[in-house]
Amino acid sequence: MFHNSTETMNTSRLALVVFTAGLLCAGNAVGQDEQKAESDAVPGFLEDTLAKAEGGDVSAMFLLGNMFLLGKSGIKEAAVKDFALKEAVKWFRKAAELGNADAMTNLGLMYDNGEGVIEDDVEAYAWFNVAAAKGQKMVAEKRDNIKKSMTPEQIAEGQKRSREIMKSIAKE
Repeated sequence: MFHNSTETMNTSRLALVVFTAGLLCAGNAVGQDEQKAESDAVPGFLEDTLAKAEGGDVSAMFLLGNMFLLGKSGIKEAAVKDFALKEAVKWFRKAAELGNADAMTNLGLMYDNGEGVIEDDVEAYAWFNVAAAKGQKMVAEKRDNIKKSMTPEQIAEGQKRSREIMKSIAKE
């Protein structure tokens, strides 16, 4: 399911460095001593979380996705911010494909907003639809709002994609 090739590990480590830099940039409102203590603890926490996620821990995958999504706010360079968003999508997708409804919701939001992916109403609709079926009540409203701007063909494609996602999750 997960491959631990050297290239994947190096990309993940690079992503952690990028994320840590973003966190440290965002920490300018924190006092110097607090910021130093926080910056010393972040790499170890990230390494532990990455190891758990790479080992198949769905909660760690979801946490990594959120950390990259939130960490991008402290990064000014567009290319680095884009990289952080793509990492968020990667980890949300892995957690979503293993049945995490919160990750499904976040993945739907990223498709809806075009963050880390090309904006895609059909894909957003599909992930929101599956998340709603998994018990995410509030996301049903988001799905229904997107549906209002979709053509009947797009809705049919979104339903088809929802079934594909549900079928693949059921196999896990």
